[in-house]
Amino acid sequence: MIRRLAYLVAGAALGGYVVHKLNRTARAWSPAGIAVRVEDQVADYRAALREFNEDIHDAMRQREAELQRRYDGGSGRPALPPDLPGRATRPRGAIDAPDMKDGR
Repeated sequence: MIRRLAYLVAGAALGGYVVHKLNRTARAWSPAGIAVRVEDQVADYRAALREFNEDIHDAMRQREAELQRRYDGGSGRPALPPDLPGRATRPRGAIDAPDMKDGR
């Protein structure tokens, strides 16, 4: 009798464990479970990409500072003017070429 009771308890425990694992697997493979896993992966990739981007910008700033020191000659002022938006790149006094829309 005790032996049958032990088997009954062991079977109930094993059955409960199997049902728990099946429910967990079913939730993981449901559309909501898959969406959660995808969101986690995307968040991880975004964080890694953000960190990579910051590393690249830091290296770029260091390299620019090194080049600026090299071409500055130690005078304390930049040797080349900064590239400002809207600044004309052609020299002053340059003559514009005529439009060739008419074919003349």
